[in-house]
Amino acid sequence: MKAIYLFGLFFLTTIFGYTQNTISLNECYEGLKTNYPLVKQRAILEQQKEVELSAIRAKTLPQLNLNAQATYQSDVTEVPLPNTGIEPLNNDQYRATLTANQLIFNGGKIKASQGLQNIITDRKQQEVEVNVYQLKQRVNQLYFSILLIDEQRTLLKIREQQLNSKLNEVKSGIKNGVLLPTSDKVIETELLKIFQQNQEANNNKSKLISTLSSFIGLPISVETEFQKPLISIQTNSELNRPELGLYGLQKQEIEQQQDILSKSMVPELNGFATGGYGNPGLNMLENAFTSYYIVGLKLNWNVFDWNSNKKQRQTLDYTKELIDNQEEVFKLNINTALNEQLKDIETLESTIEIDKQLMALQQEVVHTSESQLKNGVTTTSEYITELTKLYEAENVFNQHKTQLELAKANYNTLKGDTK
Repeated sequence: MKAIYLFGLFFLTTIFGYTQNTISLNECYEGLKTNYPLVKQRAILEQQKEVELSAIRAKTLPQLNLNAQATYQSDVTEVPLPNTGIEPLNNDQYRATLTANQLIFNGGKIKASQGLQNIITDRKQQEVEVNVYQLKQRVNQLYFSILLIDEQRTLLKIREQQLNSKLNEVKSGIKNGVLLPTSDKVIETELLKIFQQNQEANNNKSKLISTLSSFIGLPISVETEFQKPLISIQTNSELNRPELGLYGLQKQEIEQQQDILSKSMVPELNGFATGGYGNPGLNMLENAFTSYYIVGLKLNWNVFDWNSNKKQRQTLDYTKELIDNQEEVFKLNINTALNEQLKDIETLESTIEIDKQLMALQQEVVHTSESQLKNGVTTTSEYITELTKLYEAENVFNQHKTQLELAKANYNTLKGDTK
């Protein structure tokens, strides 16, 4: 039982350790979408929306206004009749009032304003989505550059092993007098170059990983294994770019603004109540501090505005047309870029087939040169030259393979098919 437990623990540790030491392109996309600093704006925008909606809802609640004034008048109203018993008003007068206004009807402007605020927030959220999405091509470039460096390091390691093996053979040949005494120096020089290239590759990979990690907000070490994605493209699918959603929300925002403008021409009815205390009160013939109140209804209706409202709505129609034009231009540019990317993919696919033939031919040349070196027919330098050509052919082949996958990833990113 204990053995089973230990085996299970070892198995889980191995699995989780492997998971922590690998990363995929999709994980980089998710990290960018979740952890990029710009994403923090989403929560801020939601909080801002709630405050704005709360402010709009407050317009449906009673509005209280407190007013107080003290004045001195050079003259006051008097009754020009004798023996009336009416005391003239004081030149100094005082008044304090508290007024409550309650909106009763405004044609749905409050609800329309709430709808507009929701659309504005959605539009701003979509702008964040667009800005983050546009970084995906940068992530593609970083990810596949790291993959290419890994391929180069693998080739360098294989080449180093080949040269070390050949170095032992050459030293044996020198010892037996078959090869020139300096033949081993040629291989040692080449091994030193490989060491230098490895250092450069490691430094470049470290810089690329640091940049990628800052974009996606995930810790990545130099030992992390970058999985090679198998990317397919769909040439007949529709565009799914977030910019299209942004254009749609911009048009919705304009339509909602037009709706609010239409509702602003509807009469607005308010109820009000005012309570006051002052000298004089409502009875202007009573020279004393008294309390009083007034209640009533108030109707506001902009009957004629010289077509100002209509012209504002027409202006918004033109703005919608401009957005339609921007969307049309965007689609044209994206489709043009997709066609160019598709041509690049086709070119790389045919180039890779030629690379395979070149590698096969150069491999035969290396085998022949290796046999000649063993028999003392050729020099070590000539053998190294042919081996270097094979390395370069393999390196170009790997570059083209990585470029092909990068081109496919960029194609999907351009089209919006990155999920």
